[in-house]
Amino acid sequence: MTADPGRPLTEPTRFLTTPAPTAVLVAPARQAGGPHPVINATGILLHDGLGRAPLSPAARTALDAAAGTCDVEVDLATGRRGRRGRTAMTALAAAVPMARSVHVVNNNAAALILSAAALAGRREIVISRGELIETADGLRLPELLTSTGARLREVGTTNRTTLGDYADAIGPGTGFVLRVHPPSYRVVGLTTAPALADLADLCAGRGVPLVGDPGSGLLHPEPALPDEPDASTWLSCGVSLVTTCGDKLLGGPQCGLVLGRADLVDRLRRHPLARALRVGKLTLAALEATLGTGDNPVRRSLRAEPAELRHRAERLASWLRQSGVPASAVTSRAVVGSDGIDDTARAGAAVRRGAVGAGAGHSGHGGHGGHGGHTVYGPGPDMWESGLPSAAVALDAALAAFLRRGRPSVLGRVEQGCCLLDLRSVPPDLDPVLAATVLAAAAESGTATAGDLHALSADTPASAVPSAATGWTDQAGWTDQTGWEEPAGWEGPGADAGSDVDAVTLQ
Repeated sequence: MTADPGRPLTEPTRFLTTPAPTAVLVAPARQAGGPHPVINATGILLHDGLGRAPLSPAARTALDAAAGTCDVEVDLATGRRGRRGRTAMTALAAAVPMARSVHVVNNNAAALILSAAALAGRREIVISRGELIETADGLRLPELLTSTGARLREVGTTNRTTLGDYADAIGPGTGFVLRVHPPSYRVVGLTTAPALADLADLCAGRGVPLVGDPGSGLLHPEPALPDEPDASTWLSCGVSLVTTCGDKLLGGPQCGLVLGRADLVDRLRRHPLARALRVGKLTLAALEATLGTGDNPVRRSLRAEPAELRHRAERLASWLRQSGVPASAVTSRAVVGSDGIDDTARAGAAVRRGAVGAGAGHSGHGGHGGHGGHTVYGPGPDMWESGLPSAAVALDAALAAFLRRGRPSVLGRVEQGCCLLDLRSVPPDLDPVLAATVLAAAAESGTATAGDLHALSADTPASAVPSAATGWTDQAGWTDQTGWEEPAGWEGPGADAGSDVDAVTLQ
């Protein structure tokens, strides 16, 4: 199998090798409707367009159990109505001992709007001008808060807000003070912000609640992200009420968590809006299961060792080359979330990338919402450069569109003429599925020709699939959803394959 000689290769693919062919894949037809399974190879661990956190096996099992009739709001011991989701609430309270009470709504925006309605009403919410955020999909925090009838009292400036600014603004008309950790941008240089504990002391002395949104979804400090705020630390600093996301770094389903003082949580729970914002039985089941296990895909991705990611990239690239697909393992950088990625930006944004081959290019991938082909830029040049060290498989950029249409779909990112499949966001047990999908995309695109290759399809005999000695196991549900099995010959690089990690870092 060779690259089509009539089609010029992009500059960065000159370093990719093109060995002899071994296999081509024939995929089953895609089922109508959606959503469709997607392998997240963007290097964005919590991609908004891909549903943020993938659920753990325990959470998926809990979803199945709750899909039928269940005791979501019935006390089976007495046969009477019980507190809705009482076991999930108990699990959440146990996970955050600093919180005197807890509540769950359908997302973090709902938690903030319920806080504004219940605690401020038509009074003022005091907030720093530097924290008036807008998300990538256009949600503006000021508009969200004022939709409840509350009024904003902006203090400080974009880059500097002092404790005195808050003190001057707090008065009889203050409902609460809001502190927000912006997840999608950073202000650097000449900046000032009061310490959280000092702001909490000020609010306590004035008898005004301090509501905080750390933005990360972390309930406790995460060693892999030492600078990321978490709910327990904010509560220990004296924040009265913390709201955060369940489907970010917690690794659970979409929901908004409300944690803090019992009297404030009770006011939120009793507000008429609480009924409109409540979560269903499936969310409660998945949340409880997530809280009950110390392991989930997000945590494994965060804590993956760079050396292991490098080994996986070498193995995958070597197998693809042996199968006739130009591929190379390269170093890469991954980021936690897609909050700071704006797919409306265009050429001219100052985002640096390591050069591969000759010339400099631009960066791009599916972007927020998974819109392929859009150029994607972060809020600054150090967004990716300061991310998590990772490893990726570099392919011809022309494969990106075919991979998105694959079965399952694969979403990578395109940088300087290469389609990068970043493995920090891909569970290790999906590597064989990823290999099979890439091979099918290469055959469909014409990047490689079939020749006299062995055909592998959904009904491939078991003898064509590697034995358990290879160490690969299917992730639950993927074989049933996609029809894929491990491709024939999936043994990884041979003893003489050596390392093929490119010396240049693609960031």
